[in-house]
Amino acid sequence: MAAKRLMNIAAHLASPQSNPTQIAGQKDSAVDWTTAEIPAYDALPAFKTLPGCAWGVWGAEDQLGTVNLLTDAVVKDAASKEIKTGKSVSLNWPLNFPAKPLFERKSPEINMKLRMPESSGVRDDEIHMNTQSGTQWDGMRHFPILDYGVFYNKFSQFILAPLDSCEPICSIPGSSLPHGIVPLPNPHEIDPAHARIGIQNWAAHGICGRGVLLDLVSYQTSLSPNKTLPYDPWSTHQISVQELEACAKAQGVKFQRGDILILRMGFIKKYYEASQGERDDLQTGPETFAGIERSEEMKRFLWNNHFAAVASDQPTLEAWPVPKGTTHMHQTILGLWGMPIGEFFDLEKLSEICAETGRYTFFFSSWPLNIIGGCASPPNAAVRGFVFLLPPL
Repeated sequence: MAAKRLMNIAAHLASPQSNPTQIAGQKDSAVDWTTAEIPAYDALPAFKTLPGCAWGVWGAEDQLGTVNLLTDAVVKDAASKEIKTGKSVSLNWPLNFPAKPLFERKSPEINMKLRMPESSGVRDDEIHMNTQSGTQWDGMRHFPILDYGVFYNKFSQFILAPLDSCEPICSIPGSSLPHGIVPLPNPHEIDPAHARIGIQNWAAHGICGRGVLLDLVSYQTSLSPNKTLPYDPWSTHQISVQELEACAKAQGVKFQRGDILILRMGFIKKYYEASQGERDDLQTGPETFAGIERSEEMKRFLWNNHFAAVASDQPTLEAWPVPKGTTHMHQTILGLWGMPIGEFFDLEKLSEICAETGRYTFFFSSWPLNIIGGCASPPNAAVRGFVFLLPPL
């Protein structure tokens, strides 16, 4: 009872609103993050032993994190410059895949029901799935600072302390977060502790703006003497900052504030090419995957380029597994920054069009499911607006 009471006090102090359908973090903000100064990574305070804590950068009550960078002006500019044609590409793997999800997650069940006698043909679909079994955004509630049980912007496990300290006043067990099936019969009476930093905030705002594809598969293959990928996407391998920057340079990409960074590393390409036995073995074998490196240099790269979100075609954005005693990148990206992490994005068709047109930037649109208090969601993501680049005269 005492822990629950403390949690309710903390949530009440931290919650700026009782209506979770409002866009959190922007209601009272007068700051225009289109051009406002943002501290560099090395200027951010530390939380305990973790450097680069961005709590308070967007405001004490913020629930959007780096999505704050997707201002009206940024989105409008991206639309005007990137949408040149009506051509669009979905980045969502069908909900059916993978049929045997990783990390012991539930297999998706799609029940196609006949509502009336078969002669009428009236049908319904019932879907029972884990929101992280396939293409997904990891939300702020997905991954806390593990050693301290605190989520983004000090939420939930801690009563607020002064912003410049990044320190808690009182700790509460992480298990005290609302969990299980939570009925919500009245949209005007929702427990703030249930709604706080839920993925409904990103759903209300949208994750839309200029997308940038770094096609590491094509780039690395082009450098290989035998035109093969120099690493196995299904084995532990760390992609460095130098590789990302070299790929961007080769593609003629220059990053802008608010970009949505998308990395093609090869998992889904290999999945399509693998045998069914090899696909099935993914669920029962060791979970080893390529991904971005865990380093201070990578953190500086992601933060100082002011990306609004980062996604890849891998099951984990960061190289997996994480060695014992090593800090997960998820703790920094989600827990300290509030930056959406996309995984299992299907980038195969997108990579073909980018290579064909010579353009690796586009208008990106994503509207997660409006799940109050949700920790993750399928992204409902698509890109639009390709145009061929003409060679110089």
